[in-house]
Amino acid sequence: MARKTRDMIIRYDPDFIKKLKKENVKVKKNFKEATLIFSKDPYDPKLDNHPLKRDWSGYRSINVTADYRAIYKEIEEKEETIAYFVAIGTHKKLYK
Repeated sequence: MARKTRDMIIRYDPDFIKKLKKENVKVKKNFKEATLIFSKDPYDPKLDNHPLKRDWSGYRSINVTADYRAIYKEIEEKEETIAYFVAIGTHKKLYK
């Protein structure tokens, strides 16, 4: 699945989609809202977009709710930047 933004194409790992489908309605709704903001400005302060360290080095994280995060990797492909979302979950589960 992919969607074009002004500067990036958004793609989702199949496991990301499976995990998102299992989340509650609030998380799904908030993720949709976060991706709308992301598509306009990936670095909007509301998203708290930031690089990750240790096991997630090379990835970035955006806020979905106060506790939920979505993790993605920026990939350069054919002169385009792709935001490839790979994980979603609570801060505790993702960064244990």
